[in-house]
Amino acid sequence: MTFSSHSDRLAIDRRKFLTRSAGVASLIGLGHSVPGWARGSHSGALARKGSDVLSGEHLTMTVADASFATGSRHGPAVTVNGTLPGPLLRLREGQNLVVDLENNSSMGTSIHWHGLLVPFLMDGVPGVTMAAVEPGDRFRYTFPIRQAGTYWWHAHTLQEPMGHYGPIIIDPADGDPHPVDRDYVVMLSDWSPMDPHTLMKKLKVGEAPFNYQKTTATDDYPLSGADRRMWARMRMMPTDIADVSAPLYSYLLNGHGPEDGLEFAFNPGERVRLRFINGSAMTFFNVRIPGLPMTVIAADGQNVRPVEVDEFQIGNAETYDVIIEPGGADAFAIVAEAMDRSGMGLAMLTRHAGARATVPPLRDPPLLTMADMGMNHGQMDHGSSGGTMDHSAMDHSAMDHGGTQHTPSAAGPAPMNMGSMSMRDTALLPQSVKVGPGIDMVSMNPVDRMGDPGIGLNDVGHRVLNYRQLVSAKMHSDMRRPTRLKEIHLTGNMERYMWSFDGKKFSAVTDDPIRFAFNERVRVKLVNDTMMAHPIHLHGHFFELVNDAPHGHQPLKHTVIVQPGGSAQFDLTANEPGDWAFHCHLMYHMHSGMFQVVTVRPLQGGEG
Repeated sequence: MTFSSHSDRLAIDRRKFLTRSAGVASLIGLGHSVPGWARGSHSGALARKGSDVLSGEHLTMTVADASFATGSRHGPAVTVNGTLPGPLLRLREGQNLVVDLENNSSMGTSIHWHGLLVPFLMDGVPGVTMAAVEPGDRFRYTFPIRQAGTYWWHAHTLQEPMGHYGPIIIDPADGDPHPVDRDYVVMLSDWSPMDPHTLMKKLKVGEAPFNYQKTTATDDYPLSGADRRMWARMRMMPTDIADVSAPLYSYLLNGHGPEDGLEFAFNPGERVRLRFINGSAMTFFNVRIPGLPMTVIAADGQNVRPVEVDEFQIGNAETYDVIIEPGGADAFAIVAEAMDRSGMGLAMLTRHAGARATVPPLRDPPLLTMADMGMNHGQMDHGSSGGTMDHSAMDHSAMDHGGTQHTPSAAGPAPMNMGSMSMRDTALLPQSVKVGPGIDMVSMNPVDRMGDPGIGLNDVGHRVLNYRQLVSAKMHSDMRRPTRLKEIHLTGNMERYMWSFDGKKFSAVTDDPIRFAFNERVRVKLVNDTMMAHPIHLHGHFFELVNDAPHGHQPLKHTVIVQPGGSAQFDLTANEPGDWAFHCHLMYHMHSGMFQVVTVRPLQGGEG
């Protein structure tokens, strides 16, 4: 599919396009023909581990069915140019880029340029901006490179968890403010020999089929009898941290499993930049290098004021750049522990080949708390401004509160009777949320959790990054206050594996998009009514976290983790016209319905 001009692109009737697009089924994970590898035939070349480097203005990327092996596991995979991950694109700010995508695989494919500012019909989302590139076809992407930093690319189909992803480094046109001696990409991912179609089906028909850390009457979790009875009454588990985990998953660093011996060389006294990219389908990682502090210098490709930490949690689709100065030992372990602590990815920083550092054991699995149910009234993290808005600076005539009703929870914490507590009180929800079988939990008092380091990291005894520590290195050009508030609830039914925004599972043909006027400033409040953390990604834009940073220096991100039972806010300048995907980046949450389209264009009369 090709388009002749920018005006032609904006003139497309999106609903007609979606109706006829072959990519709709791929987008929502239903109805697509099952490829050969999913039927048990995973012939194809064995994927090479790691990424080749592509640079220049005209690149070719070829998708193919393959197989992959790590440790004792072997199964189906998808490669781009023969490797897993696919090639590292090393580009330069200000250049033009042309990419020919060739599909030699057995199913439809695409490339989404995650975090890159591109024309919306180059964004690579089947069913929204293009039709899927079918087997035997090719598609040409062409766009200017408008930014610098660490990003990544991936399919927006179920090929992504099989290996269709890779890193992007864009060198700044005016020189890097952080000179280093070595520069490494560390791409985190998860891989399973079970194909994604089967995995998703099992999630829908089984009750937490891949949670291997369920509580039982005889387990060793530090829970009292009263705690166990409380969780049982609510039909929930305090160990429900991850939908899919080890031992189903192998955790990879640059395509290498823990047994594969990945090494990064260093010499004492060198400054080494590590660009961490979470390209996983379903895994949050806790990253640390025991004995070595890390200085965070960039988040989601955008420079931040340096902050030194010992560990950070990275959600799906996020990136963090850190600088380290290894010395005093022959080796250091780079540990990427899954958030539920069921397994880890591993690599070594080494002064010489074969040097090894002690690998720490897996820590005890974390347990969900009252805060993760939106009921921790005693230790709320309100922050000084993260949970409030300067209403005096806003245009109240244009305010859109998303139909929010003032409920008892808005007036302050109510007393809790733990014996009769209900997590399904839908009266707490605004009118904009559709109440039905897709909602099995409602957060009773969702407070701003921007200062939370992530599940299980509140009491580890060392410095852990949180969003409130991120401050943009440069002042933003748009200093306007937002003129309206848009509230969106993250909703789900974990037992039935249903996920949604505002209680509505995405329908490509019938749903009306979220509408923003071109160049308007809007504050978006995300309220998580579920007990799982969700990494929420908006295509085509960066937004400013509302996190207590000085005005004009809020960190820019393209993906934000919304903690369980809590809320997060960001300010958006809607200055990229077109239709953009907005979704949870947990792969099987997105394909189960936690997806919506954001439309940015001049508003017509009566729209909002």
